[in-house]
Amino acid sequence: MQVSNASWVEVRNRTPGPFEGPQWPNLAPQSTYISVAVLMGLVVISATLANGLVIVVSVQFKKLRSPLNYVLVNLAVADLLVTFFGSTISFVNNARGFFIFGQATCEFEGFMVSLTGIVGLWSLAILAFERYLVICKPVGDFRFQKRHAVLGCAFTWGWSFIWTVPPLLGWSSYVPEGLRTSCGPNWYSGGSSNNSYIMTLFVTCFAMPLSTILFSYANLLMTLRTVAAQQKEQVTTQRAEREVTRMVVAMVAAFLVCWLPYASFAMVVATHKDLAIRPALASLPSYFSKTATVYNPIIYVFMNKQVGRSRDRATGAHPVAGIRTANLLIGKF
Repeated sequence: MQVSNASWVEVRNRTPGPFEGPQWPNLAPQSTYISVAVLMGLVVISATLANGLVIVVSVQFKKLRSPLNYVLVNLAVADLLVTFFGSTISFVNNARGFFIFGQATCEFEGFMVSLTGIVGLWSLAILAFERYLVICKPVGDFRFQKRHAVLGCAFTWGWSFIWTVPPLLGWSSYVPEGLRTSCGPNWYSGGSSNNSYIMTLFVTCFAMPLSTILFSYANLLMTLRTVAAQQKEQVTTQRAEREVTRMVVAMVAAFLVCWLPYASFAMVVATHKDLAIRPALASLPSYFSKTATVYNPIIYVFMNKQVGRSRDRATGAHPVAGIRTANLLIGKF
């Protein structure tokens, strides 16, 4: 069958589909895709080493296998899965300039990254709430045990699964987003199905865990300040209050920096269908949220004095000066 010159020019000049070929320069310059590929490559290496070390250290040292540590391992596992299914695939796709693995893999990637990303996000909320229960004792002489830790971890997976399966069943969908090199919930196509899903996801998987984190750490800080006020003459108590305050601020700030842009961006675009967004700008929040897999182990684990000592022994490194979090906050962590 012969193809006319006019038809051939039309095919050559049209923007390729997200699974057909490089999206540059139609959506963004090639340099943009290469830059994102470099960023994702750094995230893959850093997140794999950091979260892998968390798991190795937790398995190797028995004293770190306390119930309060379960959620940290759960967080590390979730972050490793996000790295494998999200950052690694994004690295390869951006290096090639399009989603090379096809539509089925796109939907699977969107589901897995959403599932494990929300597990990690809720793990931070469960961690904060567990600390609130142990330190503030709102239910009296509460003893945090293994069954509580297992229940908390199971909740993160069950809750995330409930809210990430619907796009596979017809309530919204998982599609290429931004630069078309990664996939996620369809927040930009509009329509009642997509908009209702995005708003539901915003409430159940961002607003709720954020509220839990703010509530838990606010009460924890108030409890610590009360203790510090009663022991003004003890320098160590005053120092502990300052250190814990800095760590809590770092935790909340990291959560907001990683997740607020993506959640807010999705909500704004979903509720303003006529809003025109450049593809490169549309991709930034998604890729930025993937960097949480690097921040999480640094802030939540390596700032822990006890874990730091075990890490140094596991790697043969000498202990280094770091942030010494008060035992009142982390206990056995």
